[in-house]
Amino acid sequence: MAKHRLTKVTTRAGDQGTTKLATGRTVAKHDPLVLTMGAIDELNSHVGVLAGLAGDPHPAALKEIQQQLFNMGAVFAMEGGFDAPELAGLESLTEQLNASLPPLTEFVLPGGGAAAAASHICRAVCRRAETQTWLLINNLPEAAESYVSSARYLNRLSDYFFVLARALTETAEEQWQGPGGAGSSGAAAD
Repeated sequence: MAKHRLTKVTTRAGDQGTTKLATGRTVAKHDPLVLTMGAIDELNSHVGVLAGLAGDPHPAALKEIQQQLFNMGAVFAMEGGFDAPELAGLESLTEQLNASLPPLTEFVLPGGGAAAAASHICRAVCRRAETQTWLLINNLPEAAESYVSSARYLNRLSDYFFVLARALTETAEEQWQGPGGAGSSGAAAD
């Protein structure tokens, strides 16, 4: 028999600005724990868009990342009572992608086609989710190890999205010109 986790979507239970964690504890919707879960959920949604834009073989890897992000959401919903995603596979995937790319001489401008741009958005949202996670960790008297492991995963994941964006770039890779670079007068803005 199939398990039905979500049978009713509109419950009105959060209409007073609170939500219930998987542990049963009720917290404010602006609690750092809920904000962290929200940032991870937002990232997961952007990864879904990227998976729809990226060509083979990337969607399979991105779907696995989505599974890991749901696992990470469980880490926080269960207040540390769930295992964080492992780093090894993600690090290996990033290294494999990066091995075929030319070295960089400067920062890359986000763009390079729809899929590459979507990967840059994932990278930026991932960095914000990581920052939110560290904010949560640093404001707790004692953080669960799975919280710290989740933050580390997000750090590696943003690296992956950066490398993936470079791999998906369909145009010449545009790099930052820097102060006084091509197209810049070098003068400070008034």
